[in-house]
Amino acid sequence: MTQRALDSSGGQTPGPGEQPPGNSRTSGNPRQAKIDAGAELDPVHPVDPPPPAHRPDGLTTAEVAERVARGEVNDVPVRSSRSVVEIVRANVFTRFNLIIGVLWVIMLFVAPIQDSLFGFVIVANTGIGIIQEWRAKKTLDSLAVIGEAKPTVRRDGTASEISTSEIVLGDLVELGPGDKVVVDGTVAEADSLEIDESLLTGEADPVIKRAGDQVMSGSFVVAGGGAFTATKVGREAYAAQLAEEASRFTLVHSELRSGISTILKYVTWMMVPTAIGLIISQLVVKDNNFKESVARTVGGIVPMIPEGLVLLTSVAFAIGVVRLGRKQCLVQELPAIEGLARVDVVCLDKTGTLTEGGMDVSEVRPLNGSDEAYVQRVLRAFGSSDPRPNASLQAIIDAYPADGGDGDTAGAGRADGGDAGSWTVTDAMPFSSARKYSGAAFTEADGTASAWLLGAPDVLLSEGDPALKQIERLNEQGLRVLLLARVPGGALDAPGAAAEAVPTALVVLEQRLRPDAGDTLAYFADQNVATKVISGDNAVSVGAVAGKLGLAGAENTLDARRLPSDPDEMATAMERNAVFGRVTPQQKRDMVAALQSRGHTVAMTGDGVNDVLALKDADIGVSMGSGSEATRAVAQIVLLNNSFATLPSVVAEGRRVIGNITRVATLFLTKTVYSVLLAILVVCTQVEYPFLPRHLTLLSTLTIGVPAFFLALAPNKERAQPNFVRRVMRYAIPSGAIAAASTFVTYLLARHHYSGAGALEAETSAATLTLFLVSMYVLAIIARPYTWWRVALVAAMGLGFLIVLVVPWLQDFFALKLVGTVMPWAAVGIAAAAAVLLEFVWRWVGRRFRA
Repeated sequence: MTQRALDSSGGQTPGPGEQPPGNSRTSGNPRQAKIDAGAELDPVHPVDPPPPAHRPDGLTTAEVAERVARGEVNDVPVRSSRSVVEIVRANVFTRFNLIIGVLWVIMLFVAPIQDSLFGFVIVANTGIGIIQEWRAKKTLDSLAVIGEAKPTVRRDGTASEISTSEIVLGDLVELGPGDKVVVDGTVAEADSLEIDESLLTGEADPVIKRAGDQVMSGSFVVAGGGAFTATKVGREAYAAQLAEEASRFTLVHSELRSGISTILKYVTWMMVPTAIGLIISQLVVKDNNFKESVARTVGGIVPMIPEGLVLLTSVAFAIGVVRLGRKQCLVQELPAIEGLARVDVVCLDKTGTLTEGGMDVSEVRPLNGSDEAYVQRVLRAFGSSDPRPNASLQAIIDAYPADGGDGDTAGAGRADGGDAGSWTVTDAMPFSSARKYSGAAFTEADGTASAWLLGAPDVLLSEGDPALKQIERLNEQGLRVLLLARVPGGALDAPGAAAEAVPTALVVLEQRLRPDAGDTLAYFADQNVATKVISGDNAVSVGAVAGKLGLAGAENTLDARRLPSDPDEMATAMERNAVFGRVTPQQKRDMVAALQSRGHTVAMTGDGVNDVLALKDADIGVSMGSGSEATRAVAQIVLLNNSFATLPSVVAEGRRVIGNITRVATLFLTKTVYSVLLAILVVCTQVEYPFLPRHLTLLSTLTIGVPAFFLALAPNKERAQPNFVRRVMRYAIPSGAIAAASTFVTYLLARHHYSGAGALEAETSAATLTLFLVSMYVLAIIARPYTWWRVALVAAMGLGFLIVLVVPWLQDFFALKLVGTVMPWAAVGIAAAAAVLLEFVWRWVGRRFRA
């Protein structure tokens, strides 16, 4: 292969014997001096082993078996989730479970079993959490196997796809555009091979690789092809260790979970002094029965803990993973469900997202008097120049297949103008997203040398070329147009080859629209999510395609070559326009950053290697399952069914989780607030704590536990909002305060009303009635907007409490019996007044303290 004049970043290609730009890992490089001096090296750039001898047929089966027996295999486990042991440990060993467990053991010794019900509820909740996360783990693990990269390895002279974990030391691994380097190695074959190492080094420019150069796991191919020999496998490869850690499924580092952790931290600090004061008040100051004092003390401490909130969050996320898994959607990082729900801008790559991967050649238009039959022979030969053609070249291959080619030849003996000879490929320039064109040089059948470029017309043609007008008309119809141009002198590496290329023909391609893309775009429009189509194709053509699919603002197109480089000006252009064409990979990354600088939460979809940098930097990266290994590696969400129409399901699942957890968090924290305030009021007034654990277990089950489970799993289309802690506490604090005040007023009135034997039980029953009614009203507010099942849910909880009040054995079991009529009706009246106050406060808070 001859060297071409420019690399994809525009820099000079090194001459013979020179070091490739950005690659200082070959023998004789400056790092050798550090090695000789004993200097400490960066672990990302380990000391290079001597390059192994190149064996074009790869290892033999016997050699592979021998290496496996020695343990020289890539045995780094691909983990998409926590292990079962980790799941059990995370759900069982929490500080709140410890607190409740100690209190539960105490209650088992000093009180009837009904006062220990809260412990059994915690056991059940923990079991539910473990089961749900285990189900999510099984779903994720099975999907991860489906979406796992399958590198091509050459063994016994035959290339075949194997699992990454089956690669052994010395394997010859083949590479093509979009392939990820899965283990460290040394390049054995290079065909215009360009590697992007930005995910490891931060350097954006691709690095040209030649035989003997080092490649590291985590980098990926942007152009060309080749093969490398594995020199480090398993845990020896530093980058592989990073990849293992990065791919681990996690339940942390999301705004929702960090917000809950913050709330729990404050609850703990509030709970400790309040609980100490309550213990002193009930056990020391009040001279009552010791066992009952202990029971009422525990009854005051337990409801302060919002133990079900963490459980419900985990369950909601886990069920979301299972639901999405059924739709062939792999969530590689759990917070991605939450993140996509917060998205307000979706950046779409046209090819593979709005259109299907394949294309069809609609027509070929010769230019400047070119012979159509000769053009067809050129296109037929061009198809043999790239062993891994992209979608455009594949369409040309399908339309003009080679006749009897043997790998480097393209036969031309066809009725459409061929001859009996053959064309030999002498040089090739793979397509690059940065260049926007590819190239090939041939020795024609008669021995003539020729070189050709195939790519974007508006890149290869000068601005005033007359052919641009008919190209624009074709683009306006949504057609994709490629220019075939001849390079004077017949050499691809000639200086200024692209600028001097002679237009020879236009290749018109028809793109296949995804049938479900229009509905998906309409969904995002309905959800007030802005959609930006970002493509490397002509902007007018992309706009026409988007217009056919009903994208609002599709007529607002912008050629990215005219996009300002200033981030603020770029952000303004991004907000004003909906379609962008001729976008380079680096520009995609800059466009994402510009939108984020304006406070937007950005999702990026893509399937090609040119999308990797933008996918990595976006708040949420979404890759198609058929996309390149590199895109699947950096994306948080992989659509294994390759259907863009799955995205609304992911968005809806995220909104369901976040919106509903915000709702039920208000319920849980209202209970925490009123429990803490009641304890403080009891300590300050030196009275018996009004409730036994059984009372609050009943109230928590009917007003929080059961309804929260249903509300957390209900549909919810509201876009997720930031400031989770503030949104929850602005309602929980006043609601808890009103519930505590009304309940304590009822309790004090009852203490003055009742006297004699059984007075404390009657006082507790009246206070329980008020607290239940106020809590039910909080539930009724949170359940809005009402649907039939929400109304039925609230009514069922009220009916459950009524049954407890009227069934004698339940009255005895829960120690609840309303005495007389004055105090019960007074309790109802106080609760009604509290409900009116709640309604007013919620509306005032909604206007005054917007989150």
